[in-house]
Amino acid sequence: MADQPVKGPASYFPSIEKKYGRPIAEWQELVRQKMPAKHMELVAMLKNDHGMGHGHANAVVAHTLATERG
Repeated sequence: MADQPVKGPASYFPSIEKKYGRPIAEWQELVRQKMPAKHMELVAMLKNDHGMGHGHANAVVAHTLATERG
């Protein structure tokens, strides 16, 4: 099982860390600091305030919100 590829939003994490130079934990903390907020408001914050692309921002927000919900 451990050798199966990562799927879903987390599959973007290596490229996000490489492109934007910050660990995913930092991006997730930025999202948590703005909660509660709507999904697309959080995506817009990452895009507008940090220059993140839409797909990457959406992946970070989706994964963070899913983790927070449990």
